[in-house]
Amino acid sequence: MSAKNIQDRAMGAIMGAFIGDALGLGPHWYYNLKELRRDYGDWIDNYTDPKPDRYHAGYKAGQLSQAGFILALTVRSLVECGGYHRDDFCRRMDEELFPLLDGTPVCGPGGYTSQSIREAWRRRVQQQRPWGQTGSHADTTEAIERTLAIAVRYAFQPDQLAAAITDNATLTQTDDTVVSMTVAYGAVLAHLVQGHALDTELSEKLMALVKNGALPFHAVTHDDLQPPRPGDPDPPRAGRFASPDALLTPSYMAAAVIDPAIRIEPAWKVSIVYGMPCAIYHQLPTAYYLAARFHNDFEAAVLHAVNGGGQNQARAILTGALTGAQTGLSGIPQRFLDGLEDGATLVKLAEDLAAQVSD
Repeated sequence: MSAKNIQDRAMGAIMGAFIGDALGLGPHWYYNLKELRRDYGDWIDNYTDPKPDRYHAGYKAGQLSQAGFILALTVRSLVECGGYHRDDFCRRMDEELFPLLDGTPVCGPGGYTSQSIREAWRRRVQQQRPWGQTGSHADTTEAIERTLAIAVRYAFQPDQLAAAITDNATLTQTDDTVVSMTVAYGAVLAHLVQGHALDTELSEKLMALVKNGALPFHAVTHDDLQPPRPGDPDPPRAGRFASPDALLTPSYMAAAVIDPAIRIEPAWKVSIVYGMPCAIYHQLPTAYYLAARFHNDFEAAVLHAVNGGGQNQARAILTGALTGAQTGLSGIPQRFLDGLEDGATLVKLAEDLAAQVSD
């Protein structure tokens, strides 16, 4: 793949995440789909204003939520440091985000602060703990929503990707399963930036990186998930996630897409199949499914993510990054870029990060 195509995919991943975030701002967290349709009609097809009595009230269509704010902060840190530097990221959180928070949910950039960020603020600001003692057991996708930029930056260095994402994720979320799923998402996104497809063979490619030690997942099986042979030693566990199952999910979702006996129609109902809530184990299967099904149709992917209700903003961020990495920035409809507040600035930021991505 040419350097130009790699940069197009890298920019598509970053801008796809920003667009997904902004698309979810208005209709965020409607768990009653009748209320969602009442307020926004049968099909949301663009950026929308939040309703006055809802999350993000007072913000306008095309603006970013706090997830987008933190993603931009992360990208700037990566660009200006030439890669992931924990101290720089933490300094930016201390200086740029935390002074805007007060520890309550309805506060800060975007009008809402998620659980893991509130916990980190309490431990860092109120309790004066050092970074590294700020993580909590939140089971949500906030770490993915920012470390996806790290995945793009290290798309061709899986060992550095895994180390940097693990380090950054644990600043706010310490549950081992959540961190392993966060790293797995980053590895998937990196492969899409490289030019691989989100298909039934992707997980096998990821497992090959486990076998050669590039990805820190514990696995005892051989090729095609065959059991170990008699007498085989148990692989080392130190510094490794409990199992590689998080790397297998995307190809199962891709298999569901092409299986004629499995039909989810319309596609937004995948949020009902796997669940609307915020937890990472609800979000990832849905994002993988939509990104596999609409691998060459960015608009359909993110709009089905948004129209599925519930935690549709995180779903749209994750789906937007995965699909944008497949279509490239060149495959994202211009109207989504034009309608995004400070869109030109964000595109330039994505371009600067993409310039650092190389095989």
